[in-house]
Amino acid sequence: MLALLDGNNFYVSCERVFRPSLQGRPVVVLSNNDGCAISRSDEARALAIKMGQPFHEFRQLEDRAGLVSLSANFTLYGDMSDRMMTLAAGLGPGQEIYSIDECFIDVQGVRDQVARARAIRARIHRWIGIPTCIGIAPTKTLAKLANHIAKSAERKPGSYPAQHAQVCHLGLLSAPEVDRLLDATPVGDVWGVGPNIGAQLRDVGVDTALALAKLDPSSVRRRWSVVLERTVRELQGMPCIELEDAPSPKQEIAVTRSFGRPVQELQQLMEAVSEFSARAAEKLRRQGSLTGCVRVFAHTSPFRPGPRWAKSLVVPLRRPTADTGRITEAAMLGLELIFEPGYDLAKAGVMLLDLCDGSILQGELELEDEPGRDRGQLMVAIDRINARWGKSTVRQGSTGTVAAKRAWMMRQERRTPHYTTSLSDVPVARA
Repeated sequence: MLALLDGNNFYVSCERVFRPSLQGRPVVVLSNNDGCAISRSDEARALAIKMGQPFHEFRQLEDRAGLVSLSANFTLYGDMSDRMMTLAAGLGPGQEIYSIDECFIDVQGVRDQVARARAIRARIHRWIGIPTCIGIAPTKTLAKLANHIAKSAERKPGSYPAQHAQVCHLGLLSAPEVDRLLDATPVGDVWGVGPNIGAQLRDVGVDTALALAKLDPSSVRRRWSVVLERTVRELQGMPCIELEDAPSPKQEIAVTRSFGRPVQELQQLMEAVSEFSARAAEKLRRQGSLTGCVRVFAHTSPFRPGPRWAKSLVVPLRRPTADTGRITEAAMLGLELIFEPGYDLAKAGVMLLDLCDGSILQGELELEDEPGRDRGQLMVAIDRINARWGKSTVRQGSTGTVAAKRAWMMRQERRTPHYTTSLSDVPVARA
Protein backbone atom coordinates (compact mmCIF):
# COMPACT_ATOMS: atom_id res chain seq x y z
CA MET A 1 0.00 0.00 0.00
CA LEU A 2 1.16 3.52 -0.85
CA ALA A 3 -0.03 6.83 0.56
CA LEU A 4 0.17 10.19 -1.17
CA LEU A 5 0.27 13.15 1.20
CA ASP A 6 -0.35 16.55 -0.37
CA GLY A 7 -0.35 20.05 1.13
CA ASN A 8 -3.61 21.85 0.31
CA ASN A 9 -3.09 25.08 -1.69
CA PHE A 10 0.46 24.80 -0.39
CA TYR A 11 1.91 28.24 -1.19
CA VAL A 12 -1.20 30.00 0.09
CA SER A 13 -1.24 27.81 3.21
CA CYS A 14 2.40 28.74 3.96
CA GLU A 15 1.49 32.43 3.78
CA ARG A 16 -1.51 31.95 6.05
CA VAL A 17 0.60 30.31 8.76
CA PHE A 18 2.29 33.65 9.44
CA ARG A 19 -0.62 35.91 8.49
CA PRO A 20 -3.75 34.46 10.13
CA SER A 21 -5.71 37.47 8.87
CA LEU A 22 -5.66 35.81 5.44
CA GLN A 23 -7.84 32.93 6.66
CA GLY A 24 -11.22 32.98 4.90
CA ARG A 25 -10.07 35.59 2.36
CA PRO A 26 -9.37 34.99 -1.34
CA VAL A 27 -5.59 34.72 -1.72
CA VAL A 28 -3.44 34.16 -4.81
CA VAL A 29 0.31 33.57 -5.01
CA LEU A 30 1.87 34.89 -8.21
CA SER A 31 4.68 33.48 -10.33
CA ASN A 32 8.06 35.09 -11.01
CA ASN A 33 7.76 38.79 -11.80
CA ASP A 34 4.17 38.65 -10.53
CA GLY A 35 3.07 37.23 -13.86
CA CYS A 36 0.27 34.72 -13.23
CA ALA A 37 -1.50 32.68 -10.55
CA ILE A 38 0.38 29.59 -9.33
CA SER A 39 -1.54 28.93 -6.11
CA ARG A 40 -5.10 29.83 -5.12
CA SER A 41 -7.10 29.57 -1.95
CA ASP A 42 -10.54 27.96 -2.16
CA GLU A 43 -12.03 31.46 -1.89
CA ALA A 44 -9.97 32.58 -4.90
CA ARG A 45 -11.14 29.54 -6.87
CA ALA A 46 -14.72 30.60 -6.11
CA LEU A 47 -13.95 33.90 -7.86
CA ALA A 48 -13.21 31.87 -11.04
CA ILE A 49 -9.47 32.65 -10.98
CA LYS A 50 -7.76 29.92 -12.99
CA MET A 51 -4.36 28.36 -12.45
CA GLY A 52 -1.86 30.12 -14.72
CA GLN A 53 -4.20 33.04 -15.42
CA PRO A 54 -2.28 36.32 -16.00
CA PHE A 55 -2.41 38.71 -13.08
CA HIS A 56 -3.66 41.65 -15.13
CA GLU A 57 -6.84 39.71 -15.97
CA PHE A 58 -8.01 39.45 -12.34
CA ARG A 59 -6.19 42.35 -10.69
CA GLN A 60 -9.45 44.32 -10.42
CA LEU A 61 -10.73 41.73 -7.94
CA GLU A 62 -8.43 43.22 -5.30
CA ASP A 63 -10.78 46.18 -5.04
CA ARG A 64 -14.03 44.47 -5.97
CA ALA A 65 -13.74 41.25 -3.93
CA GLY A 66 -10.95 41.85 -1.41
CA LEU A 67 -8.49 39.57 -3.23
CA VAL A 68 -4.98 39.44 -1.73
CA SER A 69 -2.23 38.87 -4.32
CA LEU A 70 1.27 37.95 -3.10
CA SER A 71 4.62 37.50 -4.83
CA ALA A 72 6.06 33.99 -4.61
CA ASN A 73 8.31 33.46 -1.58
CA PHE A 74 10.09 30.27 -2.62
CA THR A 75 12.60 30.47 0.23
CA LEU A 76 9.75 30.24 2.72
CA TYR A 77 7.92 27.53 0.77
CA GLY A 78 11.04 25.37 0.50
CA ASP A 79 11.72 25.54 4.23
CA MET A 80 8.09 24.81 5.11
CA SER A 81 8.18 21.87 2.69
CA ASP A 82 11.21 20.40 4.48
CA ARG A 83 9.36 20.62 7.78
CA MET A 84 6.21 19.04 6.33
CA MET A 85 8.12 16.17 4.69
CA THR A 86 9.97 15.42 7.92
CA LEU A 87 6.66 15.02 9.74
CA ALA A 88 5.07 13.10 6.86
CA ALA A 89 7.86 10.51 7.04
CA GLY A 90 6.29 9.27 10.27
CA LEU A 91 3.44 7.75 8.26
CA GLY A 92 5.48 4.79 7.01
CA PRO A 93 8.95 3.27 6.56
CA GLY A 94 9.64 4.55 3.02
CA GLN A 95 9.21 8.00 1.51
CA GLU A 96 9.59 9.51 -1.96
CA ILE A 97 9.39 13.31 -2.10
CA TYR A 98 7.61 13.86 -5.40
CA SER A 99 7.34 17.66 -5.41
CA ILE A 100 7.53 20.60 -3.02
CA ASP A 101 4.08 19.76 -1.60
CA GLU A 102 3.64 16.03 -2.32
CA CYS A 103 5.26 12.80 -1.19
CA PHE A 104 4.57 9.10 -1.60
CA ILE A 105 4.92 6.97 1.52
CA ASP A 106 5.12 3.18 1.82
CA VAL A 107 2.53 2.21 4.44
CA GLN A 108 2.68 -1.54 3.90
CA GLY A 109 2.65 -3.23 7.30
CA VAL A 110 1.36 -0.16 9.14
CA ARG A 111 -1.51 -1.10 11.44
CA ASP A 112 -4.76 0.85 11.02
CA GLN A 113 -3.49 2.95 8.15
CA VAL A 114 -6.46 5.34 8.19
CA ALA A 115 -6.02 6.15 11.90
CA ARG A 116 -2.29 6.62 11.36
CA ALA A 117 -2.93 8.90 8.38
CA ARG A 118 -5.37 11.05 10.35
CA ALA A 119 -2.90 11.30 13.25
CA ILE A 120 -0.05 12.41 10.95
CA ARG A 121 -2.32 14.86 9.18
CA ALA A 122 -3.37 16.35 12.54
CA ARG A 123 0.26 16.54 13.68
CA ILE A 124 1.33 18.45 10.56
CA HIS A 125 -1.52 20.90 10.96
CA ARG A 126 -0.88 21.37 14.68
CA TRP A 127 2.92 21.71 14.48
CA ILE A 128 3.40 23.79 11.32
CA GLY A 129 -0.12 24.89 10.34
CA ILE A 130 -0.33 23.27 6.88
CA PRO A 131 -3.62 21.47 6.02
CA THR A 132 -3.13 18.24 4.07
CA CYS A 133 -5.06 15.41 2.45
CA ILE A 134 -3.96 11.78 2.15
CA GLY A 135 -4.87 9.12 -0.39
CA ILE A 136 -4.02 5.44 0.15
CA ALA A 137 -4.13 2.71 -2.51
CA PRO A 138 -2.16 -0.23 -3.95
CA THR A 139 -0.49 1.79 -6.76
CA LYS A 140 0.87 5.29 -7.25
CA THR A 141 -1.78 6.24 -9.80
CA LEU A 142 -4.59 5.02 -7.54
CA ALA A 143 -2.99 6.81 -4.56
CA LYS A 144 -2.98 10.04 -6.56
CA LEU A 145 -6.61 9.41 -7.44
CA ALA A 146 -7.46 8.70 -3.80
CA ASN A 147 -5.78 11.95 -2.81
CA HIS A 148 -7.82 13.80 -5.45
CA ILE A 149 -10.99 12.24 -3.99
CA ALA A 150 -9.97 13.22 -0.44
CA LYS A 151 -9.41 16.85 -1.46
CA SER A 152 -12.52 17.10 -3.64
CA ALA A 153 -14.79 15.52 -1.03
CA GLU A 154 -13.69 18.21 1.43
CA ARG A 155 -13.52 21.13 -1.01
CA LYS A 156 -16.61 20.33 -3.08
CA PRO A 157 -19.26 18.61 -0.94
CA GLY A 158 -21.32 16.26 -3.07
CA SER A 159 -18.61 15.49 -5.61
CA TYR A 160 -17.68 12.33 -3.67
CA PRO A 161 -19.08 10.68 -0.50
CA ALA A 162 -18.26 12.76 2.58
CA GLN A 163 -16.59 9.85 4.41
CA HIS A 164 -13.65 10.10 1.96
CA ALA A 165 -12.82 13.73 2.87
CA GLN A 166 -9.25 14.41 4.07
CA VAL A 167 -8.24 10.72 4.08
CA CYS A 168 -9.36 8.25 1.39
CA HIS A 169 -8.27 4.60 1.50
CA LEU A 170 -9.24 2.75 -1.67
CA GLY A 171 -7.73 -0.49 -0.39
CA LEU A 172 -10.47 -0.84 2.23
CA LEU A 173 -13.31 -0.52 -0.28
CA SER A 174 -15.06 -3.24 -2.24
CA ALA A 175 -14.60 -3.44 -6.01
CA PRO A 176 -18.07 -1.94 -6.73
CA GLU A 177 -17.33 0.98 -4.37
CA VAL A 178 -14.02 1.69 -6.09
CA ASP A 179 -15.74 1.51 -9.48
CA ARG A 180 -18.31 4.09 -8.40
CA LEU A 181 -15.51 6.48 -7.35
CA LEU A 182 -13.68 5.91 -10.64
CA ASP A 183 -16.89 6.48 -12.56
CA ALA A 184 -17.36 9.84 -10.79
CA THR A 185 -13.85 10.98 -11.80
CA PRO A 186 -13.35 12.65 -15.21
CA VAL A 187 -10.59 11.01 -17.23
CA GLY A 188 -8.68 14.31 -17.32
CA ASP A 189 -8.23 14.13 -13.53
CA VAL A 190 -6.23 10.90 -13.74
CA TRP A 191 -2.50 11.25 -13.04
CA GLY A 192 -0.61 10.82 -16.32
CA VAL A 193 -3.47 11.88 -18.61
CA GLY A 194 -2.60 15.26 -20.10
CA PRO A 195 -4.92 17.63 -21.98
CA ASN A 196 -4.09 16.23 -25.43
CA ILE A 197 -4.45 12.56 -24.45
CA GLY A 198 -7.56 13.41 -22.46
CA ALA A 199 -9.18 14.98 -25.52
CA GLN A 200 -8.30 11.92 -27.63
CA LEU A 201 -9.77 9.58 -25.02
CA ARG A 202 -12.98 11.58 -24.80
CA ASP A 203 -13.26 11.50 -28.59
CA VAL A 204 -13.48 7.69 -28.45
CA GLY A 205 -15.95 7.70 -25.56
CA VAL A 206 -13.54 7.26 -22.65
CA ASP A 207 -14.86 10.00 -20.37
CA THR A 208 -14.15 8.65 -16.88
CA ALA A 209 -11.39 6.97 -14.93
CA LEU A 210 -13.50 3.81 -14.83
CA ALA A 211 -13.79 3.70 -18.63
CA LEU A 212 -10.01 4.14 -18.87
CA ALA A 213 -9.41 1.36 -16.36
CA LYS A 214 -11.55 -1.03 -18.43
CA LEU A 215 -9.47 -0.59 -21.60
CA ASP A 216 -7.16 -3.35 -22.77
CA PRO A 217 -3.59 -2.32 -21.83
CA SER A 218 -2.03 -3.84 -24.95
CA SER A 219 -4.43 -1.94 -27.20
CA VAL A 220 -3.70 1.27 -25.31
CA ARG A 221 0.02 0.75 -25.89
CA ARG A 222 -0.43 0.22 -29.61
CA ARG A 223 -2.73 3.23 -30.06
CA TRP A 224 -1.16 5.69 -27.62
CA SER A 225 1.99 4.90 -25.65
CA VAL A 226 3.61 2.68 -23.04
CA VAL A 227 3.16 5.50 -20.54
CA LEU A 228 -0.63 5.43 -20.87
CA GLU A 229 -0.51 1.62 -20.77
CA ARG A 230 1.17 1.87 -17.34
CA THR A 231 -1.55 4.26 -16.22
CA VAL A 232 -4.27 1.77 -17.24
CA ARG A 233 -2.51 -1.12 -15.49
CA GLU A 234 -2.07 0.95 -12.33
CA LEU A 235 -5.78 1.86 -12.36
CA GLN A 236 -6.42 -1.88 -12.53
CA GLY A 237 -4.35 -2.34 -9.37
CA MET A 238 -1.08 -3.56 -10.93
CA PRO A 239 1.95 -1.58 -9.63
CA CYS A 240 4.08 -0.35 -12.55
CA ILE A 241 5.76 2.71 -11.02
CA GLU A 242 8.12 1.93 -8.15
CA LEU A 243 8.68 4.01 -5.05
CA GLU A 244 11.99 5.88 -5.31
CA ASP A 245 13.52 6.29 -1.86
CA ALA A 246 16.25 8.51 -3.33
CA PRO A 247 15.63 10.77 -6.33
CA SER A 248 17.59 9.81 -9.43
CA PRO A 249 20.16 12.36 -10.63
CA LYS A 250 18.87 14.83 -13.18
CA GLN A 251 20.08 14.44 -16.75
CA GLU A 252 19.94 18.19 -17.33
CA ILE A 253 20.01 21.15 -14.96
CA ALA A 254 18.55 24.50 -15.98
CA VAL A 255 18.25 27.87 -14.28
CA THR A 256 16.21 30.41 -16.24
CA ARG A 257 14.54 33.65 -15.22
CA SER A 258 12.41 36.40 -16.70
CA PHE A 259 13.81 39.85 -16.03
CA GLY A 260 12.05 42.41 -13.87
CA ARG A 261 12.73 45.00 -16.59
CA PRO A 262 13.94 44.59 -20.19
CA VAL A 263 17.71 44.20 -20.49
CA GLN A 264 19.53 45.88 -23.38
CA GLU A 265 23.18 46.00 -22.28
CA LEU A 266 25.62 43.11 -22.46
CA GLN A 267 27.02 43.89 -18.99
CA GLN A 268 23.62 43.51 -17.34
CA LEU A 269 22.96 40.31 -19.27
CA MET A 270 26.33 38.90 -18.16
CA GLU A 271 25.54 39.72 -14.53
CA ALA A 272 22.24 37.86 -14.75
CA VAL A 273 23.70 34.82 -16.51
CA SER A 274 26.58 34.72 -13.99
CA GLU A 275 24.00 34.46 -11.22
CA PHE A 276 22.15 31.70 -13.10
CA SER A 277 25.41 29.83 -13.69
CA ALA A 278 26.23 29.88 -9.98
CA ARG A 279 22.76 28.53 -9.10
CA ALA A 280 23.07 25.77 -11.70
CA ALA A 281 26.56 24.81 -10.50
CA GLU A 282 25.31 24.60 -6.92
CA LYS A 283 22.52 22.24 -7.98
CA LEU A 284 25.05 20.20 -9.96
CA ARG A 285 27.32 19.75 -6.94
CA ARG A 286 24.37 18.92 -4.72
CA GLN A 287 23.64 15.79 -6.77
CA GLY A 288 27.34 14.90 -7.12
CA SER A 289 27.56 15.37 -10.90
CA LEU A 290 29.80 17.08 -13.44
CA THR A 291 28.80 18.81 -16.66
CA GLY A 292 30.46 18.54 -20.05
CA CYS A 293 28.53 21.27 -21.92
CA VAL A 294 26.96 24.61 -21.04
CA ARG A 295 24.06 25.98 -23.06
CA VAL A 296 23.27 29.68 -22.74
CA PHE A 297 20.29 31.48 -24.26
CA ALA A 298 18.43 34.79 -24.25
CA HIS A 299 15.35 36.10 -26.01
CA THR A 300 12.86 38.93 -26.21
CA SER A 301 9.28 38.66 -24.99
CA PRO A 302 6.76 37.15 -27.44
CA PHE A 303 4.04 39.26 -25.82
CA ARG A 304 5.56 42.74 -26.08
CA PRO A 305 5.71 44.94 -29.18
CA GLY A 306 9.04 45.43 -30.89
CA PRO A 307 11.58 43.40 -32.85
CA ARG A 308 11.94 39.72 -31.95
CA TRP A 309 15.28 38.10 -31.12
CA ALA A 310 16.24 34.71 -29.73
CA LYS A 311 19.55 32.88 -29.78
CA SER A 312 21.32 30.11 -27.92
CA LEU A 313 24.71 28.43 -28.03
CA VAL A 314 26.18 25.24 -26.56
CA VAL A 315 29.73 25.66 -25.27
CA PRO A 316 31.61 22.36 -24.75
CA LEU A 317 34.01 22.11 -21.82
CA ARG A 318 37.46 20.62 -22.11
CA ARG A 319 36.93 18.56 -18.97
CA PRO A 320 33.69 17.79 -17.12
CA THR A 321 33.44 20.09 -14.10
CA ALA A 322 31.26 21.34 -11.26
CA ASP A 323 33.37 24.46 -10.74
CA THR A 324 31.23 27.60 -10.71
CA GLY A 325 34.05 29.63 -12.25
CA ARG A 326 34.54 27.25 -15.19
CA ILE A 327 30.83 27.02 -15.86
CA THR A 328 30.39 30.79 -15.67
CA GLU A 329 33.39 31.33 -17.97
CA ALA A 330 31.79 29.08 -20.60
CA ALA A 331 28.45 30.84 -20.26
CA MET A 332 30.10 34.27 -20.64
CA LEU A 333 31.88 33.10 -23.79
CA GLY A 334 28.59 31.92 -25.23
CA LEU A 335 26.89 35.23 -24.42
CA GLU A 336 29.60 37.28 -26.09
CA LEU A 337 29.22 35.21 -29.26
CA ILE A 338 25.42 35.44 -29.53
CA PHE A 339 24.68 38.90 -28.13
CA GLU A 340 23.33 41.58 -30.45
CA PRO A 341 22.52 45.12 -29.22
CA GLY A 342 19.25 46.90 -29.86
CA TYR A 343 16.79 44.40 -28.38
CA ASP A 344 14.72 44.43 -25.18
CA LEU A 345 15.65 41.04 -23.73
CA ALA A 346 13.03 39.55 -21.42
CA LYS A 347 14.54 36.22 -20.39
CA ALA A 348 17.83 34.35 -20.27
CA GLY A 349 19.09 31.11 -18.83
CA VAL A 350 21.78 28.49 -18.45
CA MET A 351 21.46 24.74 -19.01
CA LEU A 352 24.06 22.18 -17.94
CA LEU A 353 24.18 19.25 -20.36
CA ASP A 354 26.10 16.00 -20.78
CA LEU A 355 26.01 15.29 -17.04
CA CYS A 356 28.07 12.48 -15.54
CA ASP A 357 28.76 11.00 -12.13
CA GLY A 358 31.27 13.15 -10.26
CA SER A 359 32.91 10.10 -8.68
CA ILE A 360 33.91 8.70 -12.07
CA LEU A 361 36.20 10.83 -14.20
CA GLN A 362 38.21 10.01 -17.31
CA GLY A 363 41.87 10.71 -16.58
CA GLU A 364 44.36 12.33 -18.95
CA LEU A 365 48.07 13.08 -19.07
CA GLU A 366 49.28 16.30 -17.49
CA LEU A 367 50.84 17.79 -20.62
CA GLU A 368 50.44 21.43 -19.65
CA ASP A 369 50.00 23.58 -16.61
CA GLU A 370 46.46 24.68 -15.86
CA PRO A 371 46.39 26.95 -12.78
CA GLY A 372 43.48 26.45 -10.43
CA ARG A 373 42.36 23.23 -12.03
CA ASP A 374 41.26 21.49 -8.83
CA ARG A 375 39.09 23.87 -6.84
CA GLY A 376 36.76 21.28 -5.39
CA GLN A 377 37.46 22.22 -1.78
CA LEU A 378 36.83 25.87 -2.57
CA MET A 379 33.42 24.99 -4.03
CA VAL A 380 32.61 22.94 -0.92
CA ALA A 381 33.57 25.86 1.30
CA ILE A 382 31.44 28.32 -0.69
CA ASP A 383 28.42 26.00 -0.57
CA ARG A 384 28.78 25.58 3.20
CA ILE A 385 29.09 29.32 3.81
CA ASN A 386 26.04 30.09 1.67
CA ALA A 387 24.06 27.31 3.35
CA ARG A 388 24.97 28.67 6.77
CA TRP A 389 24.67 32.41 6.19
CA GLY A 390 22.23 32.66 3.30
CA LYS A 391 22.15 32.50 -0.47
CA SER A 392 24.77 34.66 -2.25
CA THR A 393 26.72 35.45 0.93
CA VAL A 394 29.73 34.52 -1.19
CA ARG A 395 29.28 35.05 -4.90
CA GLN A 396 31.23 35.86 -8.03
CA GLY A 397 31.99 39.50 -8.76
CA SER A 398 30.59 39.04 -12.26
CA THR A 399 27.07 38.89 -10.80
CA GLY A 400 27.30 42.58 -9.88
CA THR A 401 28.26 44.17 -6.59
CA VAL A 402 25.53 46.78 -6.16
CA ALA A 403 22.07 45.25 -5.79
CA ALA A 404 20.34 48.53 -6.64
CA LYS A 405 21.89 48.46 -10.11
CA ARG A 406 20.89 44.87 -10.89
CA ALA A 407 17.97 45.89 -13.11
CA TRP A 408 17.54 42.33 -14.34
CA MET A 409 16.35 41.01 -10.97
CA MET A 410 12.78 39.76 -10.75
CA ARG A 411 9.93 41.95 -9.57
CA GLN A 412 8.70 40.74 -6.18
CA GLU A 413 6.89 43.81 -4.95
CA ARG A 414 4.39 41.77 -2.93
CA ARG A 415 6.74 39.22 -1.34
CA THR A 416 6.31 38.47 2.35
CA PRO A 417 9.33 38.16 4.69
CA HIS A 418 11.50 35.04 4.97
CA TYR A 419 9.92 34.20 8.32
CA THR A 420 11.76 30.92 8.94
CA THR A 421 15.19 31.44 7.34
CA SER A 422 16.18 35.05 8.09
CA LEU A 423 16.78 36.11 11.67
CA SER A 424 15.70 39.67 10.93
CA ASP A 425 12.36 38.38 9.55
CA VAL A 426 11.44 36.07 12.43
CA PRO A 427 8.08 37.19 13.85
CA VAL A 428 8.25 38.62 17.37
CA ALA A 429 5.35 38.12 19.77
CA ARG A 430 4.87 40.90 22.29
CA ALA A 431 2.71 40.75 25.38
